[in-house]
Amino acid sequence: MPNSKGSVKYDLEERTARFGENIIEFARKLLKDDITKRIIPQLVGAGTAIGSNYCEADCAESNKDFIHKMAIANKEAKEAKHFLRMSAKACPELSPEARILWKEAHELNLIFTTIIKNAKNTEKKKI
Repeated sequence: MPNSKGSVKYDLEERTARFGENIIEFARKLLKDDITKRIIPQLVGAGTAIGSNYCEADCAESNKDFIHKMAIANKEAKEAKHFLRMSAKACPELSPEARILWKEAHELNLIFTTIIKNAKNTEKKKI
């Protein structure tokens, strides 16, 4: 969404929430069998936890708390990538959709890694 200066404002809270919603919709499409009954809860848990942990980081009480909560959101994004890969293997017909979601989780990883790095640099400057 463009801001008053005409540039795009990136809303990570909305983006992570949308990602969680897309994970839920994707998980509902997965065939339910002995393999996916283990994968689906892990995927939904990780995919929806990204946004909740980002929201916690956004309300962090200190820079250290922020870094910690962002690191958890980042770990959840990495876990979501793993279970998307497993989902694609378990249900090859959904592989193209899993790949799109995997790419979004990967982008979130890259964004979070940069945010964490910058926050750590800020923390070091305080010392």
